[in-house]
Amino acid sequence: MDPDIRSIRRILPLVFLTFIWGPVATENDRDFKMCGTWKHGNVSQQLSLDLKTGCDKVIISANKSTLSIQGRITAQCTKSEVRPLNSSQVPSHFCVFWEPILDSLVLELDNVTITLCDSYGIQTNCCTDLSSGSQSKSQDKYGIANGSIHGDLISGNLMSVYEFRGDTINCKEEFCDKATHESRGANMIEDAVMRSKSVGSVDLPCAQSVVLEMKEDFEGVNVTLPAPKSVPKNTIPQLYLPACLKPSKPQTAKVVCTYYKNSNLFQGPLKVLDDVVGISVENEIITNLPEPVKIKFLHSDILENQTAKCVSWDTRRDKKIKWRLEGCQTVHISSKETECFCNHLTYFAILVQVNPTRKLQHLKALTFITAVGCAVSLVSCAVLFVSLCRKRRAKDQSSLVHRGLVVALFFLCLFFILTGSIANLGQETLCQFVGALLHYSLLSTLCWMAVEVFHTFWMIFLVFSPSPKPLIWYLLGFGLPALPVIVLASIGNVYGERMVMPSDDVSKPYRMCWMTESHNALLAHFVINVGLLVAVISSGCVMLFLVVRKIHNRDEWRRNHVAFLSIWGLSCLFGTTWMLIFIEHLSESVVFFFCIINSLQGFFLMLRFYALEQIRKKSKLITDGSSTGSTRQHMLQVQENS
Repeated sequence: MDPDIRSIRRILPLVFLTFIWGPVATENDRDFKMCGTWKHGNVSQQLSLDLKTGCDKVIISANKSTLSIQGRITAQCTKSEVRPLNSSQVPSHFCVFWEPILDSLVLELDNVTITLCDSYGIQTNCCTDLSSGSQSKSQDKYGIANGSIHGDLISGNLMSVYEFRGDTINCKEEFCDKATHESRGANMIEDAVMRSKSVGSVDLPCAQSVVLEMKEDFEGVNVTLPAPKSVPKNTIPQLYLPACLKPSKPQTAKVVCTYYKNSNLFQGPLKVLDDVVGISVENEIITNLPEPVKIKFLHSDILENQTAKCVSWDTRRDKKIKWRLEGCQTVHISSKETECFCNHLTYFAILVQVNPTRKLQHLKALTFITAVGCAVSLVSCAVLFVSLCRKRRAKDQSSLVHRGLVVALFFLCLFFILTGSIANLGQETLCQFVGALLHYSLLSTLCWMAVEVFHTFWMIFLVFSPSPKPLIWYLLGFGLPALPVIVLASIGNVYGERMVMPSDDVSKPYRMCWMTESHNALLAHFVINVGLLVAVISSGCVMLFLVVRKIHNRDEWRRNHVAFLSIWGLSCLFGTTWMLIFIEHLSESVVFFFCIINSLQGFFLMLRFYALEQIRKKSKLITDGSSTGSTRQHMLQVQENS
């Protein structure tokens, strides 16, 4: 696991350089985008503007020499003018962008950007949801061709007038609602604040920002973040921005500090406290600061059995956003104060986790032991499967049942060995698929143990009853486990990357492809996994007791080594060794014992098979009897030899 973790840690700083807070909005951030081809004459062109406040409609029209934009859609911008255009192309391509949250109107004509209404700050009420209204066809060869909205064609005909009507809404609330449903919603908020031309406090329902200007004489500053009225001031995080934060160019740079009281915008595999602080500098990616940024979080009591760590919001190679532990140093001031010293800019929060139980105090050793044991069992299962195939008889179902368990155990060990490496690849879809396969292998292994229990009961107590057909065993062992896996996969958010945090160093988690920590996944784990495990272990214990009681007086069983091998082998077959999982919290040694004996389960099955095979060859052959007792004895002997 260590090489994979080290490679991820080397890659993360490089990936962080691509996490850009651009000053120019992408097209997806534009509320309105109307484009077309202006077919004009080979004469001087001009732009006619007539913009007024309100929310009625905007009309975009064109003729031989004039491109006109007029109507009532702005909150504060009022313009009425005619300006010349320097376009030498015939025809000319243009786009009109309207961003109501900023009260900004922009025209792009032949790749030249013309600001018609500059930002008037973040608007509360605005005119948005512009939709197509009436249109007028051109009466000559001049006008607008191929008019479109957000790339969707409105009309391929040559039109002289396009009309768009809007509605008045609470722009801040709609903007926040949209941001909460976007994977980069926090970026959208910070980007809008940066481009709003505001200086000082900017208030939104979902976040509160303060915009500062860093001039040439900037020497560092303590920042008081704004907060909602419902939040006490003595719980607001405190910031210190060092002097090295100011870039060399330009002479004056803007920095935006944003306070998020709700962490719903930041959904990742790790859960953090509600308070999140975002810091960004205009047109800059800030990393490797010689003097760190300081963020002091004031929170509720951190209990003795909890650990608080500073984390930052980052993205991986597959663009999956997550909280990471690198780049920040955590200083515990008190149980209610934690300070973060971070050498880069992004979003910061406090990760609070309950200290892991003893089984995670030696995660590295336990992972190594389990991996080695699974590798040994993997080889043992392959060897045992070949041996069972060579010894199978036409009417002997014991070999068939044993082979089913061996195959299921083989794939369980295989996928467990691969799960850590695949999780570190960062391929989410592949990790979900492997997690589902690992879950299926576990359920299949438990189901085949249940089949072993049922088959043994049938051979001992239902000697004269016809045995179920082999197809029944296969359906129970391989078919039945597929049903819950298919259902859970169709639900979604059940399989994926899972991180196990060691108590000694939470910065080096063990990643695996398994069931996530979502509500549906946890419910499925306790109902399906734990429920099936309890059923198998309880029935296995009962059957182990009945089998030992039934045949303990046989001469072969009076030999200690035979009895030990048989009981141990039956314990592995019936899954009773898994009962240690319910008592592993009692002792750290039990945890290691559980990992050793269950990861080596395939090896113990192979060892038992060959040991009993050698004993059987040295023993007298038991001939078939005609009585019920001798028949039962023969069936038991077949079971033991298998």
